[in-house]
Formats: sequence, C-alpha cells, structure tokens
Amino acid sequence: MIDQTIHTATPGAATPCLTPAEEFPPEEFPGEQRRGVYRAIYTRRDIRHFRPDSIPDSVLARLVRAAHHGPSVGFMQPWDFILIRDLAVRRQVNELFLKERQAASCFFDEPRRSQYLSMKLEGILESPVNLCITCDPTRAGVVLGRNSVAETDLYSTCCAVQNLWLAARAEGVGVGWVSILKLPQLRQILGIPPHVIPVAYLCLGYPVEFSSKPMLESLGWRDRMPLEQLLHFDGWNPGAATAEADWQEFRQAMAEEVPNY
Repeated sequence: MIDQTIHTATPGAATPCLTPAEEFPPEEFPGEQRRGVYRAIYTRRDIRHFRPDSIPDSVLARLVRAAHHGPSVGFMQPWDFILIRDLAVRRQVNELFLKERQAASCFFDEPRRSQYLSMKLEGILESPVNLCITCDPTRAGVVLGRNSVAETDLYSTCCAVQNLWLAARAEGVGVGWVSILKLPQLRQILGIPPHVIPVAYLCLGYPVEFSSKPMLESLGWRDRMPLEQLLHFDGWNPGAATAEADWQEFRQAMAEEVPNY
C-alpha cells in the first residue's frame, strides 16, 4: 500500500518515504500530489543566499537517495556524490571560484562586466553542505543504448542533479549550482580520479527565500524565452498545413493554460 497522504514540510521534519512495492499503480497521482510535483518544478530556484541552519542528516539522506534514483541510459548510474562540510576544503573551492569569476569578467563589456562582478553567484561558504556530483564514463563498460551517443553518461548525471534539485525544493532546501570553476583544479582539490568528470558543484542549505523569478531574470540579465518560439512540429522547419492542423488543439491548450501552483 502506497502512502498517498500529503505532508507539509518544515525544516528537519521527518518526511515519510514511499514504501517499496512490487509494482506502482499506473494511474495518475491524486490532485494534490500532482500539483506538488509541478509546484516543485515551477518554484525551483538557483539559490545563492542561505540561512545558517544546518540540514538534518535525515533530510540530506533523502535528497541524495532521490538523486540516485534519477534515470540513466542503460541503467549505467554513472554518478558519485562527494559531500563536503569541511570548511578548509570549501575555502579552497571558493578561492578557485573567485579567480575564475574575475577571469570570466573579461568576456563582458561595460556596463555588463560591472553587473556581472556585482552579482552573488555562489554560496560555497554560507551553505552548510556542498555537494559535487561526478560522472564515471567507465562505470558500466558496454552500455545498452550508448553506442550512438557517447555523451549519454553526462546527460544521465544531469538527470540525477535535477532529481536532487526538485526533491530539495519539496523539502524547503535551496540548491545553487556553481559552474564558474575550472575542472582540473576542482578535481585536484577534491582528489577526483583523472577519468571521472565533475559535472555539478552544488551548494545546499535553507534559503533566505525562494524568489518569484530566477535571479538573472529579476536583475534583467536575461528574460525567459517564449515557449511558442521553441516549438517545432514533425520536424525542425515549419510544417505543412496538415501538420499545423494536427497540432491545433495542442497550440490552443498552450495558449490557454497558465500554470498556477
């Protein structure tokens, strides 16, 4: 029997996990559970400002377990998880970030360079836990479904990252992805083997807030692209009149349905 009760999360509160079953029922989730999934998707944010509260180990364990249940091509499960609380290690990573942020600023002209340097783009020292998720391309040897697209190991690892991010949002935990890091130096700091790829360096903690919009959108750095500009039907180029007719109801649904979670 699967527990279908909705639980309101508070920091550190126990959240019952689904009991493993031989088979899960094929029907859609009940309304409140379904809305909860979409709420996590639409309100997930890249967090930079954290409160000093620590993350209980039980919560952290649920997040890592959720990541480990991400989908992977050929069930290769190429990920490893490096959990970091040691302040000395985090200081080394922060120093690496500061160097790379300065180096990256040369790619922007003023006034964008000054805006870039003024933005807070990490929470390495403020967050109570850092997490590096890696990809081991050799994990599964010959992988079913990987022959044609070798990069599926990296894509699969990103699915684990997204699983963790959405589970964290459901727990009220913020996640910030720090991408302004040189991988060879990060690999050296964390002692990662040469063949293993650091994919995501994440900061985890309880956020000051979950803002209504992504930070870069709020600051005017970039706008969210209109989805209708990104849709293609039955091929990349605009389709024939018959294809347009086939997708008319979908187009209408896209125009009328506004997410409200």
